[in-house]
Amino acid sequence: MKAHDPTDAAAAFAELGRIKLGETDLDGVLSRVADLAGRTLPGAAQVSITLLRERGAVTAAHTGDTALQLDELQYDRGAGPCLEAAGAGTVVEVPDTAADDRWDGWGADAAKAGMGSVLSLSLPIGDALHGALNVYGDAPRGLGPPTVATAQAFVRYAAVALANAHLYDTTASLAQHMQAAMESRAVIEQAKGIIMGERRCSADEAFAILTKVSQDTNRKLRDVAAALVERTQRG
Repeated sequence: MKAHDPTDAAAAFAELGRIKLGETDLDGVLSRVADLAGRTLPGAAQVSITLLRERGAVTAAHTGDTALQLDELQYDRGAGPCLEAAGAGTVVEVPDTAADDRWDGWGADAAKAGMGSVLSLSLPIGDALHGALNVYGDAPRGLGPPTVATAQAFVRYAAVALANAHLYDTTASLAQHMQAAMESRAVIEQAKGIIMGERRCSADEAFAILTKVSQDTNRKLRDVAAALVERTQRG
């Protein structure tokens, strides 16, 4: 097991604060958080991050296959420490997996997989996105009070970094959709102008013509408009 220097935590917190959002996305930040937690938290053998999305829980980052498998076992059963921590916004400790009888025997399965202790901490990211940082230790009682205290401080820094990344991604996506909408509107207006000039009709009548072609050909209105504009420009 890797020995952890007390200064590791301060260095990890500083690294979380130096993340430049323009250089990575939310998935990239999630991977960095998991990697940092694995290198920082005393007793951590593997680390994963659970996110609760509309379609259900998912492991968004992990440092080992066993963590991923044990996370997914919880999702299949609908119960486990990571789901409880993420859903209830709390800290869930499993000091000795072999002796833990919660969650339909999940602890026994974790012990068989070589994980003797587990710590899951709520990881709030946004109003509509919640998660958990899951720390797997290979020894029973290997994630004691020092790990819990360090992990609680770690998730506070990580939550800020992840919330900023989530907001950045959401804002960038909204900007892209707005840009696409503006471009679609522009090409539709061009197509309406072409039809109005050719048929001596009103703007509403030109739009109705475009809409009918779109419906008859089962093509998007923007695609119909773009094809008309392109054909006209080729002349």
